[in-house]
Amino acid sequence: MSALALEELAALTAIYCQRDECAVLAVSETDGITLRIQTSVKGLLDSDILLKLSFHLPVSYPSSLPNISINSEQLTRAQCKDVKERLLEQAKRHLSEPMVHELVLWIQQNIKHIIEQSETSVCNEKSTLSRCISTEDGIWTILLHLDHMRAKAKYVKTVEKWTSDLRLTGRLMFMGKMILILLQGDRTSIKEYLILQKTSKVDVDSSGKKCKEKMISVLCETKVQTEHKRFQAFEVKEYSTLDELQKEFEAAGLIELFSEFVPALLK
Repeated sequence: MSALALEELAALTAIYCQRDECAVLAVSETDGITLRIQTSVKGLLDSDILLKLSFHLPVSYPSSLPNISINSEQLTRAQCKDVKERLLEQAKRHLSEPMVHELVLWIQQNIKHIIEQSETSVCNEKSTLSRCISTEDGIWTILLHLDHMRAKAKYVKTVEKWTSDLRLTGRLMFMGKMILILLQGDRTSIKEYLILQKTSKVDVDSSGKKCKEKMISVLCETKVQTEHKRFQAFEVKEYSTLDELQKEFEAAGLIELFSEFVPALLK
């Protein structure tokens, strides 16, 4: 184990001295040093993200790269993987010098950019029927299906805030047990909405504990044609019959979406 590694460990425990900020998990002459640093960063829309960064410094460190693992309840597994890969890329720039503190500072400053660039995996999820189009410009429409809402009032209020902050229009639609979210707006804003929807604790589980939305499907994601009308605002609506719901889609020039996806959900 190098003297540089031990000196860095002492510096890190002094810098991250608040409760739970730094935990030294192992110090070994043969296996090196393992520590965990916990830090709070600001994500999209300034949401709080608690990152747990684990570093294993091998005995050859800093002449060799540390092993890094990322854990966060506010990020998806794919986003944690992206953060790890970006940190490892950054670590290569500091090879042969102590780097843990530099890496923590770097992720604090760049986490928003990483999340924005991270794939939302919308197109690859097995549960979706998403149709992805590469053209980013213009106004887009996305149709989402939710399995349930246990904390309905809180959930609805959260969706209304997100759509307002991101300047998205559309409908949150209830008909019986069916719940649909139809959004229109800038492609980047829709991506940000999906990230929030998948990473925030927006509902509660059967025991009443806050939980993330795991039962959401992207039914369709498509660019709005110029001849179609657009929703002028975001509204929450309840429908008594399928005909009422169909008329809502017709008014927005989205009857094809209705015909392709909605009847299948009622079977």
